[in-house]
Amino acid sequence: MGLLDRLSGLLGLKKKEVHVLCLGLDNSGKTTIINKLKPSNAQSQDIVPTIGFSIEKFKSSSLSFTVFDMSGQGRYRNLWEHYYKDGQAIIFVIDSSDRLRMVVAKEELDTLLNHPDIKHRRIPILFFANKMDLRDAVTSVKVSQLLCLENIKDKPWHICASDAIKGEGLQEGVDWLQDQIQAVKT
Repeated sequence: MGLLDRLSGLLGLKKKEVHVLCLGLDNSGKTTIINKLKPSNAQSQDIVPTIGFSIEKFKSSSLSFTVFDMSGQGRYRNLWEHYYKDGQAIIFVIDSSDRLRMVVAKEELDTLLNHPDIKHRRIPILFFANKMDLRDAVTSVKVSQLLCLENIKDKPWHICASDAIKGEGLQEGVDWLQDQIQAVKT
């Protein structure tokens, strides 16, 4: 297998590996989204709250993603910054139905964007406005306004409405992220 891996790498057939941070408040759907992006035979049937972080892998048509699924519980959010340097992209997940904690999500996003390891990098950020299937969910446009995403001028970003349980909106987001990462790599 080693020879085959080297040969495919030399021929440009091997998928480039990228490290992605998956961030957001607890119960926003981060783990469910990452689980849904894995092949069906590798998906977990039971999703439990992430303690600390977990590392998951999935592939797109041209990239191999290693995703650091970071716990969004308040006591673990200070761990996020230890992974910023190695991240090549960020997936930020928002519970579109949780209007009360949208302010907290914005505060965490602002802290992230102003961190020295992120601030001066042109790192792509994919936002999933998740849980669109719930009655109280606000639109992705409204989430964008509440988080003031239009103020992000120095990084490529994109927001997708999603329903992680059904997998809706996820492929659109991954396709955009893949395009952004490849544009940076070339």
